[in-house]
Amino acid sequence: MSDSSPLPPVRLHPEPELARAALSTPVLSRAALLARWAGPGTRVDAGGGLVEEQLPAAAELLGLSGDDAAADASAAWRVALDAGLVEIVDEDAGTVASGEDLALLTGGSPHDVLTVWLSALETVVADATVPDLDGLAEALEQGGEVDFSSLDWDPQAEADFLDGVLGNLYLLTVSEDGPAGGPVPLPALAASVLVPGDMAEPTNDVLQQVSDAMMRLDDQFRMLEPIGLVEYEPVDEALMADADEEPAAPVDDTDVSRYGMVRLTPLGAYGLRARLLEAGFQAPAVGELADKGADVLLDATARFGQAAARAETEQWLVRREPLSAARELLAAARGADAGAPLRRLRCQQALSLVGPEAEPALREVLDDPELGGLARVWLSERGALEVPAPSPDLVFWLTIDTVAAQLAAEGNSDELQSLVEGLAEQHSGFFAAAWRVEHPATADVLEAMGRLHPDKKVAKEARKAAFKARSQQAG
Repeated sequence: MSDSSPLPPVRLHPEPELARAALSTPVLSRAALLARWAGPGTRVDAGGGLVEEQLPAAAELLGLSGDDAAADASAAWRVALDAGLVEIVDEDAGTVASGEDLALLTGGSPHDVLTVWLSALETVVADATVPDLDGLAEALEQGGEVDFSSLDWDPQAEADFLDGVLGNLYLLTVSEDGPAGGPVPLPALAASVLVPGDMAEPTNDVLQQVSDAMMRLDDQFRMLEPIGLVEYEPVDEALMADADEEPAAPVDDTDVSRYGMVRLTPLGAYGLRARLLEAGFQAPAVGELADKGADVLLDATARFGQAAARAETEQWLVRREPLSAARELLAAARGADAGAPLRRLRCQQALSLVGPEAEPALREVLDDPELGGLARVWLSERGALEVPAPSPDLVFWLTIDTVAAQLAAEGNSDELQSLVEGLAEQHSGFFAAAWRVEHPATADVLEAMGRLHPDKKVAKEARKAAFKARSQQAG
């Protein structure tokens, strides 16, 4: 996943709703309980962790029992410390007190609560990359040196791998062609990071890497679920005949759920977006453009999928009076640059959401060579009277502009191929006239039509027309 181009926009839930979800997560609620419990008699070691003698009381407070109770209480304390819910007041004496951020959980704004939760999230994500190795925690607590090479563990590589997996989970969640909020199979998520995009069939070695990664991710997602990042259905333990064996890859779609299913929660989407922004990625959120100009709206939504573009535009329009909004959109849609056709398509889609109050703005541009076509479409669709018929030149110009916009938005899609076939069928002599259209994208559109049309004869006509258009532009 590259940080050079924007990710699809995420539709975030309202902050008050997210804050309530954050407060109810087991990790943050346990950390808050320990922070309120801590007092002058609470003692910590040199690393800030609770001394061993106090772990049983902490575990009892949290309602923990069993072999892992002390370790879980220690982990909850570490979250409280890292999130600012407790602070060390005397390092020599090892005493602590409630931290300033503890009050934010009850008296702060929703954004304050989410800021505390994000700190807790970082601690949990960091812990998830640490393997369960005997002696490692003890060595770290005692301030000793750990020989990572002898452990066959590269902390940075582990962190990068988990970040890559979480980044892909975010991308799958926010993409319009993703699972639409549904769970993602763990094998697919592991493969998305490990299998090269140009590999037609994974090798046995790559499949083994995916299988190994699935088991690491199974442990990691079990840790990430209590912080509210994901909803996770673990790998079915019955799949492993022996505790030391790795499960084989699923053989068909019917059993894939047994290999682990993970869903990013609304709170998780908020958290991963914050982490991506911190890492330098462009991770937009729907609604961010509501106070921007129409030029910014059209340029930005040109990179969005249709559903996200509509949601963003609806939030932009709700703040504006329809007539002035229509005028601003039309003004921003002008241009002869490469991005102009897609801006006009987004403008047309935005105007479809505006009521009849906008009609004067559309009539004002009927004679505009770049906007007159879409204005006629808008007026005709609403049954407006006295809409002048477009000239043949305007029809061809609008056709080229529309195909250029679709190319920019979707590439060589099936929908565009159907459009190309329809144009060639409905307009006899289309290519003989189209190459003369004075539009910057004429040659590119005709070349695309030649590439997309399945009929070899028609495709050849399109390529000839493209050649003539380029010759005309050069002359």
